[in-house]
Amino acid sequence: MTAAVIVHRFGPYHVARLRAAARHHGLVGVEVSSETREYAWVPVESDGFKRVTLCENDASLTPRELGDRLRRTLDEIQPDVVFVNGWSGTIPIAALQWCAKNRVRAVLMSESSFHDEPRSAFKEWAKRRIVAGVSAALVGGRTHAEYAARLGVPAGNIFLGYDAIDNDYFARGAAIARANRDAIRSRLNLPERFFLASNRFIPKKNLKLLVAAFAEYRKRSGSDAWDLVLLGDGPLRSELVRQIEDSKLSNAIHLPGFQQYDELPNYYGLASAFVHASTSEQWGLVVNEAMAAGLPVAVSSACGCAPELVEDGVNGWRFDPHNPGEIAAALERLANLGPQAEAFGAAGRRIVDTFGPRRFSDGFCKAAEAASPPRYSMFHRMLLRRLAYR
Repeated sequence: MTAAVIVHRFGPYHVARLRAAARHHGLVGVEVSSETREYAWVPVESDGFKRVTLCENDASLTPRELGDRLRRTLDEIQPDVVFVNGWSGTIPIAALQWCAKNRVRAVLMSESSFHDEPRSAFKEWAKRRIVAGVSAALVGGRTHAEYAARLGVPAGNIFLGYDAIDNDYFARGAAIARANRDAIRSRLNLPERFFLASNRFIPKKNLKLLVAAFAEYRKRSGSDAWDLVLLGDGPLRSELVRQIEDSKLSNAIHLPGFQQYDELPNYYGLASAFVHASTSEQWGLVVNEAMAAGLPVAVSSACGCAPELVEDGVNGWRFDPHNPGEIAAALERLANLGPQAEAFGAAGRRIVDTFGPRRFSDGFCKAAEAASPPRYSMFHRMLLRRLAYR
């Protein structure tokens, strides 16, 4: 069996997942674009499976041209099953249209849940028609499985494991960083004790409110307060800098910028705890990374990973991302763990250990086997063709 797996751009976690799945299936990873605006990753190697890239920069092509490239690529690969990331946009529609035309099995990959964002009745109706021929899905967690079933995917053919990372990579890297903490702390110019956050600097990551909550935490904690390190970059950086300066927190909040994959374990290894405050997050793989590195965590209840990964009072706490007081209280709890911090970190490692590449591979294989050739009605085929060639 040959499976084609379509992703927008290969990041390190995609490669870890697909490498694991390729041990059991012939697999071709189809990368839409080798560059994206969202992530400044250096190119990653994809040993262990075949890889095809449609273009260097998808912004240089029209939607029709991009869809045509994907269809030609699938014609060349002739896969037995196609794993499609989501249901909206040029690439997913073109992939589903190709599967419908060629009677090839399609598996939906999704980390969306019904409560991610406001839903309209018309859009939900349209989504159900678009995925009407999809008979299996690979999703992140329980809420994502419920949403896939709501859209019409048979509940018995929905499998977990989509949101996985290379846990061993972060565990090993963090341990090495801790063993060399003085040299690494000096090189990275990091404080002795700090909360770590890692995000793109965009509105839904809720960094402005996190900074405000951190300011409240600092007032409560006085001279014992930890610092905050915000990894990442994005369009809100200048606003955050102004807010930090206005709050007189420039000496307590550090902005090292976007960090490549090989540097991340050093930050996780030297951090004291991790916080993720998004107001909307389909999953939140940075939480997986922090837990694999052995950190206690405070995570927004709006994150898709929260009900799966965070057990209150065991490996961290969940909080309302719209309530700065709750965020500040969660930071205070983490800072006051003392000797318990190690137990919280160990509990987190045990929890996230079941969300590794093997989990993805197991779900991948089950979904591929459960999928059946699409049976779209004439109406559905016409709808997909209309959307694919608009």
